[in-house]
Amino acid sequence: MDTILFVAQTEGDASLGKASLEALNAAKSLAGELGVAFSVGLVGVTVQAAADSIAGCGAQAFFGVSGDEFAQARYATDAAALAALAKAAGATIVIGAATSRMSRVLPGVAARLDGRSDTNVTALTVAGDKPTVTRWHYRQRMSAELTRPERPWFISVSPGCFAPCSKQAATAIVTPVMPELPTGGLRAKVTSIISPSAEEQTIRPDAALLFVAGAGWTKKQADGAAHLSEAEEIILQFLSKAQASLGTSKSLVDLSGEGQQVMRFLTHMHQVGQTGSTPRHAKGLATCCHGEEPHTVGWRFIGERRAVNLDPNCGWAQGKADVLYVADAFEVMRALIKIMD
Repeated sequence: MDTILFVAQTEGDASLGKASLEALNAAKSLAGELGVAFSVGLVGVTVQAAADSIAGCGAQAFFGVSGDEFAQARYATDAAALAALAKAAGATIVIGAATSRMSRVLPGVAARLDGRSDTNVTALTVAGDKPTVTRWHYRQRMSAELTRPERPWFISVSPGCFAPCSKQAATAIVTPVMPELPTGGLRAKVTSIISPSAEEQTIRPDAALLFVAGAGWTKKQADGAAHLSEAEEIILQFLSKAQASLGTSKSLVDLSGEGQQVMRFLTHMHQVGQTGSTPRHAKGLATCCHGEEPHTVGWRFIGERRAVNLDPNCGWAQGKADVLYVADAFEVMRALIKIMD
């Protein structure tokens, strides 16, 4: 019989993020289908507040690794903490959120404990009496269902695939766990954290809207000239007013390699599609994007998809978008920003 453990690292304010609450709901649902109990394992400077916030989730036990050395992401400390939690809970299945911090360490912990790991799982079910996971392959073009006999089995759940577990505050009894840290000391030290302000941030995973900027923004417009500075201003204004998240294709990010100008705020972190992320926002708006499959595949899980393009025969017109506006994106976005003022 399997024993399920949900693991998470606390946020900077000692709470649990939305992605972790989604993974908690996934672990709880799987435990219910299997008819087994599940436990919670937390890592952070302090974990009591986070444990109290979900004390009513139905977990059989709470385990915690706490201390200043677990404040920030660091492979040595995170791996030691998660391995200790899995051992303390006697877990055969360990479930966490596919956040950057958790994804960096979870497969390594599986290797330490001679287990197996599956990343970015989008669904958890039970086939017969065996837990089964669903994963997408080949750049989200094919999905597969698989199960594993090996234990322990470490699973990271992609954000946006499960509803967040509702917070049911109470007082949780947390069993402290002491991991074995490297005997030679910690070589990596976090001296400071530099992050953009909320106004400068353009990647917002929890935003309701994903704004996709295509390469058309950098091309010559109706007057025969390119207007890159104006395009940057329009896009940044809209992102700020709508608090939307920004996505783009690899072609736009790599324009600099072709000797063309590129928007200064775009990086490979913004890539959506076969070379980038697969976001799951409630709505999506693509502009100046030709809409071929390599790019649209990255946002096929968007709830409502709309696009703005001058070409009525572009890929978006062939069923890729729910609504296509045949218009000039510069004019449309200027008018939209004016309405939002």
